[in-house]
Amino acid sequence: MAVMRRPSQALAQPITFPFCGRVAMNRFMKSAMSERLATFSSFDPSYRGCPTEELIRLYDTWSRGEIGMIITGNIQIKKGHLEASGNTIIDKDLPHNYVAEFAKLARASKSHGSLIVGQLSHPGRQVSVNIQPYPESASDIDQPPAGGVFFARPTPLSREGILDIIDRFAYAASVLHTAGFDGIQLHCAHGYLLAQFLSSRTNRRTDQYGGTLENRARIIIDIVTAIRLRVKDQSFLIAVKLNVHDFTLDGFDAEESRTTAQYLEAAGVDLIELSGGTYEQAVYNHDRQVPNGHPGYGEELSREAYFLKFAEQIRLYVKKSIIAVTGGFRSAEVMSSAIIEGKTDMIGLARPLTAEPHLVKEILSGEKTRAKRDKFPPGQLLRIAAAAKQMEEIGNGQDITDFDNNFNVSWFIAALQRVIPAAISEDFSFHRS
Repeated sequence: MAVMRRPSQALAQPITFPFCGRVAMNRFMKSAMSERLATFSSFDPSYRGCPTEELIRLYDTWSRGEIGMIITGNIQIKKGHLEASGNTIIDKDLPHNYVAEFAKLARASKSHGSLIVGQLSHPGRQVSVNIQPYPESASDIDQPPAGGVFFARPTPLSREGILDIIDRFAYAASVLHTAGFDGIQLHCAHGYLLAQFLSSRTNRRTDQYGGTLENRARIIIDIVTAIRLRVKDQSFLIAVKLNVHDFTLDGFDAEESRTTAQYLEAAGVDLIELSGGTYEQAVYNHDRQVPNGHPGYGEELSREAYFLKFAEQIRLYVKKSIIAVTGGFRSAEVMSSAIIEGKTDMIGLARPLTAEPHLVKEILSGEKTRAKRDKFPPGQLLRIAAAAKQMEEIGNGQDITDFDNNFNVSWFIAALQRVIPAAISEDFSFHRS
């Protein structure tokens, strides 16, 4: 008689990254979110982007949850180009002692065995006009308003500007390496700068960084090469967050994603995290898929695992790089099946870990079998805002608001309506990081 395995058994298995040789203690990955807990000044850019005690407490809390790999929120490489106020920043032009500041974050994140990876990003055209009235991008294609936020028309980066961007990513990676991070992740998804280069919708260049997909992906490969030249440690992990699809007309599509993943593997990228969508297009309205062999899951669980179908196709083309899927995982059974069936190598969790920062530990021990639900109406803006509130609460050592409670949901929506009524009146469906 066959012995039934708990779902946690597959999820508890360690995994070795093929090029750097580092080992994650299990198959869970905390995906990046925009914490917005760093210092910020509207008037003095030199005061922006430093890790705070609240941010360090947040990551210390996550570290106690036995997560195999922790990826930070998007660390910006340029002080005036932020996804939002409160982002962490590593800018080569600022006089900060970044190594000392980020070493505290690394120690807190690694204290219980997790790998810590810093996500590096540049928003490109996706920066509020209130923060940057002169954004830069691959081309001068406007970013439509989204969620009550307005954006200025970007200026195409010059050849010199592109080389400066490449150097800034490499500099930030070297800082994190010295500070004790295990690796970095390049944010090439969700419509940020590197994704703007990848997409023919936002990249109309005619030079070596535009036109063919190989040219549009060149800046990413050049950044990986520059990091390897700057950081001599071969055990330093390099990851990339990549869209499986932009879900926009003339945007980055599934076929281009598969080819780009092959480029990344050839460049020695250890981990490719798959997600999707941009500020222009809701990411959760397309076809979703549950692993085969589970006809009894029903309607609720059939909404899990947004990008598994795409990941399964990419897995056919990528033989060495580790694949992680982020988006929609809630039940241990679906997570385990995705690993066992080879659709993904790692399970990326984001918002479930703001409601339950020790969820991974509780799933692995068998104490829980799924993430906590919430009682928000359909749409993503409220959930993004709720996760931000929960991260702030964790950082301040406060009780975490339970949004599986109707009263808490009603109170939160009412509070948001007083602050940003225009923004929450629409379905603002995109990931922050």
